[in-house]
Amino acid sequence: MTTDIVFSDATRLAELIRTKQLSPVEVVQAHLDRIDAVDPKVNAIVAVAEGALAAARDAEAALMAGGELGPLHGVPFTVKDSIDTAGVLTQRGSPIFKGRVPDADATSVARLKRAGGILLAKTNLPEFSYWIESDNLLSGRSNNPWDLERTPGGSSGGESAAIAAGMSPLGLGTDLAISVRGPAAQTGIVSLKATHGRVPMTGIWPRAPRRFWHVGPMARSIRDLALAFSQIAGPDGQDAFASSTVPFDAGLGAAPDRKLRVGWMVGPGFGPIDTEVAATVQAAAEALKGEGHHVEEVRIPALERDFALDVFNTLHVMEMKPAFRAATAGHEDQMYKMAKTMLSLPETSVEDYVAAEQAAERLRDGYAAFFRTFDVLLTPVLPVPAHKHGIQELVVNGETVDLTYLQGATVPLNVTGLPGLSMRFGTSREGLPINVQLVGSWQAESTILHAASVLEGVSPVRGLHPSL
Repeated sequence: MTTDIVFSDATRLAELIRTKQLSPVEVVQAHLDRIDAVDPKVNAIVAVAEGALAAARDAEAALMAGGELGPLHGVPFTVKDSIDTAGVLTQRGSPIFKGRVPDADATSVARLKRAGGILLAKTNLPEFSYWIESDNLLSGRSNNPWDLERTPGGSSGGESAAIAAGMSPLGLGTDLAISVRGPAAQTGIVSLKATHGRVPMTGIWPRAPRRFWHVGPMARSIRDLALAFSQIAGPDGQDAFASSTVPFDAGLGAAPDRKLRVGWMVGPGFGPIDTEVAATVQAAAEALKGEGHHVEEVRIPALERDFALDVFNTLHVMEMKPAFRAATAGHEDQMYKMAKTMLSLPETSVEDYVAAEQAAERLRDGYAAFFRTFDVLLTPVLPVPAHKHGIQELVVNGETVDLTYLQGATVPLNVTGLPGLSMRFGTSREGLPINVQLVGSWQAESTILHAASVLEGVSPVRGLHPSL
C-alpha cells in the first residue's frame, strides 16, 4: 500500500483523501518514510519541513469536520531550495546562506498551501540555481534515481529526483534556461515552464535576469501539471512581469474544435541531437498523427540564423553578475565552482548586448510566424539522456560540444518567453528516460497540456518507476 501511495499522482491522492480512503497523515507519513528509505542514496532532500505531520493532522481534522476542501487538500509537495518557505530553511545551495529561514512563503508556495497542499521538504540545487548539475558546497550532489552515477540535472535536479524516486508527488522548480524541463527529462517526470510572467517569481532568488526566470510545477502526470498551474498562475501585485489575466482551464486545457496542427523538428538550430532522442521525438510525432492530428516535419529559420544559446549567454551574463557580486561580497571563500566561473566571465560590450537583443527579437518573430500556421511545436528537451556526473563535454553523434549545449532546445523558450512542457516518451538502450518537449504560443498552456494528455494516453513508458 505504501508503494501505491508514493507512486500515485497528486490528483489521485487528493481524490483518495477527499473520499476518506486515505488520510492526510497516512499520505504524509508514507512520503516521509520513503525519504528515510531512499534519500541517503539520492540526496535530493536538503530539509524536511518540521510541521508537515502537524499540518497533515490539521488537514485530517478539517476533512472529518466536513469543511470546504481545496483541490490539493492533504497532498504533500516539495519545493526547490531557492524558493522561500516560511519557517523552513531556504539556503539557496550555498554556505553563504546557511541557516537562512524566511519569514514568508513565496507566492507560488502560498498558493499551493491555499489549495490544501502540505509542504513536505526542500530539495537540492546547484549553487545559486546556476548550473545544469545539482551540486554545491552546502548539501552536496544529487543523484539520478535511474542510475546513481548520473545526474538528475539542474538547476531543479533535487526536485526532479525526489519526484521520480517517490519522495514527493508534486513540486516547484525554477527555470532560467533549462531548469525544470531538463531535470524532468533526465529523470522521466513531467514539468511545465509556462509563458513568462504567468506565475509570479515573488519570494524566489536570484531574480536576475528577471525576464528569463520562471517558476513552474514538476510532477508525475499531465493532469497534475494542469492542476498545479491553475493554482499558482496569475498576478500577485508584487511581480510586475506577472500581469497576465488570460484565463486557464484547470483541467487538461480546452480541446480545440479541430485537430491539432503539430510541427516537429530535431534541428537545425538546437545543436547536435542523439539518434535515440531524435527517434523518440519522431515516435511522438507519429503517435499524435495516429490520433488524427495534422503532423509534419518543420524548420524554423530564425533558430538557424541566431543560435539561441549564444543569444542567451550574451544577454544574461551582464545582468546576472552584479547580483552575484553583491551576494558573495565578503564571502569569496564560500563560493563554489559556478559562482567563480560566472564572475570570471568577460564583460559584455554594449554593442554585443544590443546585437543580442535584436537577435532575441528575431527569434520571437520567427516563432510568431510558426504559430500562425501551427498549434504545437514538438522538439527534443535534451540532446542526450542523463549523463555521468562531473563531465564537461558531450559527444553527440561524433561531435564534441561543451556541456552548456544541453540547453540548446530549451533556452529558446526562455529568450522568447514561450511556454514549454517536458514529458517522457522513450527509453534509451541503457534504460534511461527520454523526454520530448511540447511548445505552444504565448499564453497557450492549455493547448500544450491538451497535446501532452493525448501523448500520455498512448505513451509506451507510462507508469515506469526507478528501482531503488
